[in-house]
Amino acid sequence: MNAVLIAVIVMLVLSLARVHVVIALALGALIGGLLGGLGFEQTVNVFSDGLGGSAPVALSYALLGAFAVAIARTGLPEVMVSAVIKLVGKSQDSRRQALSKALIFFLLVIVACFSQNVVPIHIAFIPILIPPILKILNELKVDRRAIATILTFGLTAPYIFLPYGFGLMFHEIIAENMNENGLTIQLAEIPTAMAIPTAGLVVGLLVAIFLTYRKRRTYENRALIGVKQEKQDYTRASIIVAVIAILLTLVVQTISDSMIIAALAGIIVLLAGGTLKWKEADGVVTDGMRMMAFISFVMLAASGFAAVIRETGHVDLLVDQVANIVGDSQAAAAFLMLVVGLFVTMGIGSSFATIPIIATLFVPLGMAAGFSPLAIIALIGTAGALGDAGAPASDSTLGPTAGLNADGQHNHIWDTCVPTFIHFNITLFLFGWFAAMVL
Repeated sequence: MNAVLIAVIVMLVLSLARVHVVIALALGALIGGLLGGLGFEQTVNVFSDGLGGSAPVALSYALLGAFAVAIARTGLPEVMVSAVIKLVGKSQDSRRQALSKALIFFLLVIVACFSQNVVPIHIAFIPILIPPILKILNELKVDRRAIATILTFGLTAPYIFLPYGFGLMFHEIIAENMNENGLTIQLAEIPTAMAIPTAGLVVGLLVAIFLTYRKRRTYENRALIGVKQEKQDYTRASIIVAVIAILLTLVVQTISDSMIIAALAGIIVLLAGGTLKWKEADGVVTDGMRMMAFISFVMLAASGFAAVIRETGHVDLLVDQVANIVGDSQAAAAFLMLVVGLFVTMGIGSSFATIPIIATLFVPLGMAAGFSPLAIIALIGTAGALGDAGAPASDSTLGPTAGLNADGQHNHIWDTCVPTFIHFNITLFLFGWFAAMVL
């Protein structure tokens, strides 16, 4: 039995059974380490040592949570809710509501896509943008699972297809690792090869918005964690300071490439502008950390889980086993290569980290099976991206949950991971396999 497969399956089954994701990751790592021959003590040590890998990101989320709570206390969410209510109208006209929802969906897609390529801030915008608009989404009775799919689409499709920002990094990793393994390609070839797989993500997004989650869903108008339920007092000055703080946070994140520094900059602006009182700062930071504690601990546990499955050496073994199974069948080779990519990425939680692992044998395997260079690019790119959506420990799912669960009404597994897995991993798998067959 392959330790990676078993570890990932155990983690996913426990998560779907509503066992806490952190516990599921820890148990999956323990079972994977034991099956991989590490022994109990070494597994625990590797898991513990690996926890530090996500510490900076965990701290980033904690500080962004503090900033989100501070923004909520400025009264900006109240202003946004009032503006949307005026747009929708007191008559609850269905056409105006539909237009309002369409506008919100469109803007979220644009912002999420821009976060990968135009202004590469990745998931930093979510804890800032999403919690303040939850009341607006409640007013329009928007199914938050639709928002989760929109955000995850914006966090994955752009870097897969467009060679800018994080997309350039992803494409460079593909090209470098393919070149190192004996197949020289040009960066300009990658968008062509990834066009069909990306189309699969577009199809999944459209199905989620217009079919699966188009019906109205009712949520309670709860306060954000750390924000009192009563209406927040605000002035024109407090709203202006809040907007400046948000813009500065995004600018600093872009320049410094540090979510920690960006969040601190935003909090300092709120303090300097008097919108956040010095005597409240300690409570705000504590409340923000409480709101993001779930995300932070999942990231820490995921880093330990990934360290264990890498230490077993069974990732390379899994790729070797696929090479021995497929023989001369291109269809079988493409299918199994994508399956490997799915499991490896679901376990490691990062498509960027998956590429170097799978390219080592996917290049010679693809060449031996007679695939064209474009087909091999499509297979490696798709296999690397598979599992980014739907994985409990991926940024692409943790980010949306961080924003949508700010009031405690959005389940990470069933409201983010399952919807994104169904709509994106399945379509990406099918379109990636088709691309390998026709390119």
